[in-house]
Amino acid sequence: MKASEAKEEAARREYKAQRLEFHSKRSFDEVLATLRQLVGNATIKQVNEHGSGGATREQFEKRIHALEGESGFMLFFEIDHGQWMEAYGVRRKVMRWILGNPLIAITMLKHDIRAGLFAPVELMVIENESGNGCTVIYDVPSSLMVIEENPPLLEAAQALDNKLLALVSRATGISTS
Repeated sequence: MKASEAKEEAARREYKAQRLEFHSKRSFDEVLATLRQLVGNATIKQVNEHGSGGATREQFEKRIHALEGESGFMLFFEIDHGQWMEAYGVRRKVMRWILGNPLIAITMLKHDIRAGLFAPVELMVIENESGNGCTVIYDVPSSLMVIEENPPLLEAAQALDNKLLALVSRATGISTS
């Protein structure tokens, strides 16, 4: 079909995602500090700039490796929900993170560009109501990205699942093996 003959439509597809919750005895501050220790920092603008201007693949990869943390991830953005919720009388620490790595993302996007809807990944760290311990929550990336048969995408997305699981397990002190 030619582009000029493209049909306009909206399509709805249902799929089932999986959510993991890690209920840790470690404090919110301890878990967040451990995450910060394991994850590098970068802005999406920095990532884009590193890839633009005629950079070779090797140059781009070298620049990205310099930004990533020990975990292989970098923090792109954080939202401190706890700050604004105080205006509504909710006094809990709640941090939402957007983290990833374009070198990980490309392993999936090359098999299905739509996987980019869920790369980078997100997680939340929530202080328990009692103030003792916290919960880390995230949706399993492969359960969001792979909604039809695509073995290479599934393999790459499951590698991301494992990398994220290792990061959260280490930060919370909860072993999943």
